[in-house]
Amino acid sequence: MKILILLLLPLLVGGCQMNSNNQNAMDNNEKSEALQNDTTPRVTGIGGIFFFSENPEKTREWYSKNLGLEVNEWGSSFEFRNANRPDEINYLQWSPFQQGSEYFAPSKKEFMINYRVQNIEGLVRNLKANGVNVLDEIVEYEYGKFVHIMDAEGNKIELWEPIDSVLTQMGGKTTK
Repeated sequence: MKILILLLLPLLVGGCQMNSNNQNAMDNNEKSEALQNDTTPRVTGIGGIFFFSENPEKTREWYSKNLGLEVNEWGSSFEFRNANRPDEINYLQWSPFQQGSEYFAPSKKEFMINYRVQNIEGLVRNLKANGVNVLDEIVEYEYGKFVHIMDAEGNKIELWEPIDSVLTQMGGKTTK
């Protein structure tokens, strides 16, 4: 009898472990599906890094030559995969702006961060309800929606609800 139990024990433990692994896989699939269907107004990542430069063209050239960035007239588009939808290509824009550009106004800072967001309309409603200074109305382009806000320290922030598939279709060199 002891031998039979010793022989069956690995099968019983293995079966329990397989059930546990199957349950974990199902739990992960459910979590992934929930994240894909999530429309909570919030930031989902960084969409761009913008900064002042005395000579944006030379800055782009330097980064291309020395750090291998693929550059164009605006800077460099970094390509990455969406963690919740690995088949989806996403982008982050790195751009040097001419020193003193009005694009950062009314901020007095030398940089601006662009945040990728979901449900920009809901996020703007929440921001206004919290007393955040929303600088403009949501503007829509074929590659996404944009709006600008000021944070508590006077930094202008650009919020972007992207349509990455349009950027993918547009093509062009990217930094990977």
